[in-house]
Amino acid sequence: MLLSRLTKTVPIIGQLRDYDRGKLGRDLIAAIVVTIMLIPQSLAYAMLAGLPPEVGLYASILPLVAYAIFGSCKTLAVGPVAIASLMTASALSVVTEQGIVGYVEGAMLLALLSGGFLLLLGILRLGFLSHFLSHSVVAGFITASGLVIALSQLKHILGIPASGHNFFELVQSIFASVTQFNKYTLALGIGSLGFLVWARRGAPRLLELCGVQADLAKVLAKVAPVIGVVATTIIVAGFALDLRGVDIVGAIPTGIPALQLPGISMDAVKALALPAMLISIIGYVESVSVGKTLSAKRREKIDGNQELIGLGAANLASGISAGFPVTGGFARSVVNFDAGAETQLAGIFTAIGITLAALFLTPLLHYLPVAMLAATIIVAVLSLVNIAIFREAWRFSKSDFSAMLITVAMTLYLGVEIGVASGIVTSILLHLYHTSEPHIAEIGLLQDSHHFRNIKHFEVETNSAIVSLRIDESLLFSNAGYLEDYIDNLLIDRPQVKHIILHCGAINGIDLSALEMLEQQNTRMREQSKQLHLSELKVPVKAQLDKVGFIDRLTGSLFLSHYDAYKSISNSLGR
Repeated sequence: MLLSRLTKTVPIIGQLRDYDRGKLGRDLIAAIVVTIMLIPQSLAYAMLAGLPPEVGLYASILPLVAYAIFGSCKTLAVGPVAIASLMTASALSVVTEQGIVGYVEGAMLLALLSGGFLLLLGILRLGFLSHFLSHSVVAGFITASGLVIALSQLKHILGIPASGHNFFELVQSIFASVTQFNKYTLALGIGSLGFLVWARRGAPRLLELCGVQADLAKVLAKVAPVIGVVATTIIVAGFALDLRGVDIVGAIPTGIPALQLPGISMDAVKALALPAMLISIIGYVESVSVGKTLSAKRREKIDGNQELIGLGAANLASGISAGFPVTGGFARSVVNFDAGAETQLAGIFTAIGITLAALFLTPLLHYLPVAMLAATIIVAVLSLVNIAIFREAWRFSKSDFSAMLITVAMTLYLGVEIGVASGIVTSILLHLYHTSEPHIAEIGLLQDSHHFRNIKHFEVETNSAIVSLRIDESLLFSNAGYLEDYIDNLLIDRPQVKHIILHCGAINGIDLSALEMLEQQNTRMREQSKQLHLSELKVPVKAQLDKVGFIDRLTGSLFLSHYDAYKSISNSLGR
């Protein structure tokens, strides 16, 4: 029992139970591939967050170890990602302008707050809260953020000064400065973009022609950015392009930082608390969706609440090691999976690889052009932009399309924080809207059967003195008034109705507001010498109503099946 609880809290213990040399080899290979991929990504995402490039490496060491210990997905690779980096930059630009906190300290504090929030949700087992963020809103936010990120990096491709807090300000700033482009930077940027785009499709085919297996070719193609980093660094250093206006990374400190807490003030905590919560929610949704996809391929399950604890621990680790908010990354997780990772030891081996890079390889990155890192970001985030989903949403659900459009518009026009906040609010409002007007169908008996269907769509048997209503939603405070008005109007319009049977097969719960509505409706029908009946009531719902004695006060009867109810009442009317 104790071991089982410990394994649930620290999932890596269970992963190591039957660990052998074969799994070790596969974990090591996956770690090498992911390490090579993660080095340029970490530098690029740190730059996107507005931080020194080495901070990206720091955020890819201890967080990997922390998640490896507490995370439930065996192949999820945690680290800096594009969306979280953009949201970090957005949050810090405001508080640092006001002088509340320094930029690097602010990033560390943001990671600590995000980690604490995720950990609290995990301990309280509140992972279900992420379900209130609808897929349409998340898709809209990610698409809009991808466009903002790609546009924000265009200045590095052109070698021009440009700034802006939203998509339209960035467009205006870029157009105003486009004539000042640096031809050497532009050549490096366009060349890097072309190479990275080609590498996604052309590199696997080339490797297959060279005799490499198809699966391995796809994995090796993912580390193409490293080739771009090496090539562009050599070009800049060899032709001294830094002296011709090409921006380079410059000197990167060697080594890893000592563990420490950032300077914490209540003003800084208040200013960053909301952004930290938003980063946590979006990061968790993104991470869990990736984890579920990968785990399903191996018929494994992940624990949503344990993921909160794993990601919380990862962010806390990032906060004390000079990092910034992290989450599970899609691209690196897929590479980790495809490279054959068996357990989260692959993540620990990757952390060791990044540590070695921070200790010994950083001097080699001095002449790395910023344009190459910008190209890496652009190619990565454009894969997140999904325009086709708008067409699909329009065809499937106008309300989902509206939510998506609102989220995109708010993100592009007012920035990522307000965009994601509006997305969350829109998701909740959509949920309330859908539950506030539940689908209520008047049903009748199909000929020669015991089945009831909507009278609008089928030829069915009905009785003018009986109305059968099927409520396709649980009865809650948000929709109790709607059902009450529906029944009242029905009785006014059709005074010949003596019996109303509520088909309760789709009702999974009744709250106090709905109970009060049923009590009042039952009383009004008694005063009118009419009867309210219930059919196919689920056991837990019946138990709720029994506790307060509502079934005993019911003017009509409780029936096991709707057919029994309809036939019994029809026969009584006949008699």
